[in-house]
Amino acid sequence: MSHSSVSTTPLKGLNKRELVLIGITAIWGASFFLIHTAMQVCGPLFFVGVRFGTAGLISLALFHKSLRHITRLECTAGLSIGLGITLGYGLQTMGLQTISSSRSAFMTALYVPIVPILQWIIFRRSLSLMGWLGVLLAFSGLILLSNQGLGDFSISRGEIYTLLCTIAIAGEIILIGQFAGSVNVRNVTTIQLIMASLLSFAFMPVAGEPIPPFSWIWVSTGLALGAASILIQWAMNWAQRAVTATRATLIYAGEPVWGGLFGRLAGDRLPAISLLGAGLIVLGVVVSELKLPRRSKHAIAKGKVRE
Repeated sequence: MSHSSVSTTPLKGLNKRELVLIGITAIWGASFFLIHTAMQVCGPLFFVGVRFGTAGLISLALFHKSLRHITRLECTAGLSIGLGITLGYGLQTMGLQTISSSRSAFMTALYVPIVPILQWIIFRRSLSLMGWLGVLLAFSGLILLSNQGLGDFSISRGEIYTLLCTIAIAGEIILIGQFAGSVNVRNVTTIQLIMASLLSFAFMPVAGEPIPPFSWIWVSTGLALGAASILIQWAMNWAQRAVTATRATLIYAGEPVWGGLFGRLAGDRLPAISLLGAGLIVLGVVVSELKLPRRSKHAIAKGKVRE
């Protein structure tokens, strides 16, 4: 996903590239329901291993020539980002064992306002007014989403896993940003995907997770999502050559909405208070990515003259 700060340009007519981005966002939303279904027949670490192993092998086949010139920095970047992927998607998948796909989709969207918070904590980067407002809206939404009734707030184990996953995903995004300007993206992408798969399989004995019996459900879902990861990345790069960060980010903010829609079609009915919380989270995600228009020096000077 693109995480560039955006202006307040509204969505108007949609062109072909923007329709592709909407399709990508819909696939992301559908993935929550698909993973939730796969969790009925296999464990979370095994599934993450299959999913990113598939993506890693495809990436290796496509970019193997580039890997001949891989650097130590690219290996370090791939390994660290791969660990972030393992923790992020592993925890998200663990959460999907016990919470609905709709709830997971909206909670996972919290990684967007968490990114600037981590940057503020780690790098002392100031958080904008819109950033703080987005955080306030998103976390207010979280309280309502996790509330089964007014005055009866509680967080389940699955929701705790999902909240932890948002921190890991936010950390992964920050790592990508730190390495992006000094590495070969193809090399790092291949290493991080393969590392995420290997780490997931390696953690299975530690977590006491057995190898599941064969099922076409986890096979088809894991292979499909793995292949989709590569296809989606290519489609995003193609589409965003002509789509502004503003429009792309507003489109991407619909990911949890698609997740909730697919969950509802599957019979998932969130209570009214949870739907309100979900709406606040989406609003917080959009607001946190907006920038207030800056007044030009000329406008400021005119204002001083009027005063």
